[in-house]
Amino acid sequence: MRTFTYTIKDELGIHARPAGMLAKTAKALDSEITIACGEKSAAATKLMALMGMGIKCGNTITVTINGGDEAASEKAMQEFFEANL
Repeated sequence: MRTFTYTIKDELGIHARPAGMLAKTAKALDSEITIACGEKSAAATKLMALMGMGIKCGNTITVTINGGDEAASEKAMQEFFEANL
C-alpha cells in the first residue's frame, strides 16, 4: 500500500470536470485508489462520491493506492493531480 498527500490548487476544488477525469484515470489503473479528505473518503472511480466529498481549493487530500502495480499507479495519480488539480 502506498499513500501520498496533495493540496488542491484548482480554485473550484474537485468539481464535475476534474472529478470525471479523475474517475476515468483511476479506472484505467491496475490498483484500487481511495481519496480521503477529513472524515470523508471515496473510491477514486466513483464520480458522484468524489463530487459529494465537497473538496475545495486549499484542502489537503490523502490518496491511498492498494494492489496491482502500486508504484506505477502512484506516479500516474501524482502526475494527474499536478496537471489538473
